[in-house]
Amino acid sequence: MTSLAEPVPAPALARRLRGVAGSPVRDLLALLDRPEVISFAGGLPAPELFDVEGLQAAFDRVLGSPAARRALQYAPTEGDPDLRARVAARMSARGLTTTADDLLVTTGSQQALTLVTTALLDPGAVVAVEEPTYLAALQCFGLAGARVVPVASDDDGLDPDALEAVFARERPALLYLVPTFANPTGRTLPAERRAAVVALAARYGVWVVEDDPYGELRYRGTPAPPLASLPGAEDRVLHLGSFSKIASPGLRLGWLRAPAGLLRPLAVTKQVADLHTSTIDQAAAASWLATVDLDAHIQRLCAAYRERRDAMVAALPSALPEGSAWSDPDGGMFTWVRLPGAADTAELLAAALEHDVAFVPGAPFYAGAPDRATLRLSFTTHTPEVITEGITRLGAALSRPARPSSRGR
Repeated sequence: MTSLAEPVPAPALARRLRGVAGSPVRDLLALLDRPEVISFAGGLPAPELFDVEGLQAAFDRVLGSPAARRALQYAPTEGDPDLRARVAARMSARGLTTTADDLLVTTGSQQALTLVTTALLDPGAVVAVEEPTYLAALQCFGLAGARVVPVASDDDGLDPDALEAVFARERPALLYLVPTFANPTGRTLPAERRAAVVALAARYGVWVVEDDPYGELRYRGTPAPPLASLPGAEDRVLHLGSFSKIASPGLRLGWLRAPAGLLRPLAVTKQVADLHTSTIDQAAAASWLATVDLDAHIQRLCAAYRERRDAMVAALPSALPEGSAWSDPDGGMFTWVRLPGAADTAELLAAALEHDVAFVPGAPFYAGAPDRATLRLSFTTHTPEVITEGITRLGAALSRPARPSSRGR
């Protein structure tokens, strides 16, 4: 018998946590509390562009209305009917015909991905991802016990030939990608490749998760059709969206559009997770959408972010070492950089921080063997003047001659 004087160790953590690393972006944000640091690390919208007055008025309308007490009560798991209807109308206007009944409101699109993972993947299931890809998706799949298989990509995004080879060899249950202004690369998958992805998914019986948090932040070019809008996608593609980039990440509101047969299982999965997303936040978002000129608001965001992207892309040639390459995205929030040779950007980060500038090393975005000479820069948070100064600091930290370099697109 164990003596009361000899405490028994607490049980170990669940095995599913083994091998799931923390987010270097979150870790960096926790460290960068010095105001003198210019951080290109987090994918943060510009706070000065938040519609604070409009959102405050929306909350005031909800809490000042006869329905205020209902907005503070428990609510249906599927989400606020008015909000779902408004999101559906917006999606339909963008080329993806959608009704309120096609949608599940989630606590950010990150929860939508978690619900999909829980509902569709058993431990040991295979998930195919574009290489490199969104690191929080890799964390999500790792926590579920899935085996993640990378698919090669080029400057136009995921390579359909490489995808077919992975489908034939690995027989994945699910393909995850960010086809429009991808995180971390900024790349956009062309229309013909989108059609090929949907056709391959139908041929091999694979679910496709189309993560689209950046799609409305387009600064040039013509929008490509959502994967979920293409022929053959009806029973195959799940589409994730978010208010984080067009309204505020603090609202923690996203949505999931799924084939009809999946909506009930996904709703049950959400019931288990949190019953429902914040009722008051959903009601305020619906009120905000009813009164704001959302097209005009997004145009203001795009005008500001276009200038910031241009400032970053213009500053890179004189700051990066000769032989560097980077993406010049048509929209979104990120530029993806590759330094020449065998550079290790994780080691270079320490030097960058000494120069009061920060970025995210590229290695965590890889499911397979990482290219350690890569890094991600976010251009949305700072003004063009601050971006120019930050890239100058980055150039000093890299301690290389300031010469023009080849541009990778």
